[in-house]
Amino acid sequence: MKSQAHKKLLVTGGAGFIGSNFIRIALSKGYSVVVLDAFTYAGHPENLEELKNHPQFSLIIGNICDPKVVAQALEQQQVDAVLNFAAESHVDRSISGPSQFIETNILGTFNLLNCSLDYWKLLQEQRKHHFRYLQVSTDEVYGSLGMTGFFSEKTPYAPNSPYSASKAAADHLVRAWHHTYGLPTLTTNCSNNYGPYQFPEKLIPTMITCALASRPLPVYGDGKNVRDWIHVEDHCCGILLALEMGTPGATYCFGGNAERNNLDVVKSICKTLDRLKPRADGKPHESAIQFVADRLGHDRRYAIDDQLAQTELGFTRKYQLEKGLENTIQWYLNHFEWSQAVLKKA
Repeated sequence: MKSQAHKKLLVTGGAGFIGSNFIRIALSKGYSVVVLDAFTYAGHPENLEELKNHPQFSLIIGNICDPKVVAQALEQQQVDAVLNFAAESHVDRSISGPSQFIETNILGTFNLLNCSLDYWKLLQEQRKHHFRYLQVSTDEVYGSLGMTGFFSEKTPYAPNSPYSASKAAADHLVRAWHHTYGLPTLTTNCSNNYGPYQFPEKLIPTMITCALASRPLPVYGDGKNVRDWIHVEDHCCGILLALEMGTPGATYCFGGNAERNNLDVVKSICKTLDRLKPRADGKPHESAIQFVADRLGHDRRYAIDDQLAQTELGFTRKYQLEKGLENTIQWYLNHFEWSQAVLKKA
């Protein structure tokens, strides 16, 4: 794919955290965007409110597991690419209720691939050549790292939770649809995202919203689990690069080059809030940290080597973690009512 200005994208799960951030970037680059979203607990109309009158934006309410809905969206909208952001993504929820993860992440991806293949086969040759199906995945499909080493595109899959197993299955389906049927697919695997519009159940927004509501700050286990953090804007720019320049059938990893253990991330959030929004009782926010029982099967460390994306796609990062955290905290300070509204739907 070369310049894709004014080309049309079907973005599934576009009302979610990463999807809604991606849409803003894509629209700013001149793409037309059609969102297909079922508005589950993590997908919110509020995330798209400011975009509803954009001339190159449209919304379809529907589920990726419904073949009629997907086929109709493809045919009527005549899109040039499908980007699948739609996913159940919270590990804790996958442990307590895995069935929804199997349905959305595996069967939903299967349906999208089948419908995309049928649509792609009927395109005229030039449009067929440029069409792409892009699957947005996670580094959790690779399992857990020791104290050294990095995940890369060559790392064997070893998922350890129902969530990561469902995403791994979806990735394998995408690979199979490319190698068996020739569908021009791309897969991206990323490290932990953070930034605006993230549903307040993941670590960083949980800590921010709990602190702002004067609630305890729950930290799993000893807090020493290590994650590599990437700002959602950097990740979304990487996805767009993969769409525009990636080799069909390839996988690209995107990381933040920002490994931190969970406790250190929480303490950084507390220090920033001490400066931007002190507690009413004068105590440091860190005083509210409480260690809770560890998550079942909690992977100890993730880290990504994204050299391939840097060299082949020209991927770069705008945000260092400290800058990105302050940017995110300020966003939640300005959108506290948003976080409270979406939490009521959980």
